[in-house]
Amino acid sequence: QVQLVESGGGLVQAGGSLRLSCAASGLTFSNFAMGWYRQAPGKQRELVAGISSGGITNYAASVQGRFTISRGNAKNKVYLQMNSLKPEDTAVYYCVGDLNWSTVVRGTSSNWGQGTPVTVSS
Repeated sequence: QVQLVESGGGLVQAGGSLRLSCAASGLTFSNFAMGWYRQAPGKQRELVAGISSGGITNYAASVQGRFTISRGNAKNKVYLQMNSLKPEDTAVYYCVGDLNWSTVVRGTSSNWGQGTPVTVSS
């Protein structure tokens, strides 16, 4: 069974940085596309960044140039480096993974972590 565990969230001032990690188990990690979603209070969950098994990445327009997704296949981990954080980045951040890249991008995978909260103060 696929398990995804996020870590690295917390409270940071605007302009600061955080690095989120997602540890994966129960899967052949190198074959999986991975992604990060976020959900702010009262809003729908949205894709922040995705990375295919081959390393192709895509980003939401709102984080392009500030956030970087990467993966460490040897450690079964995916990361989200978040720089120049803004108060509107405040949300719970979720890790998702699937064999199918489009499933990750659409957010229809059944493999989700529990989320890690990020709060950016102004």
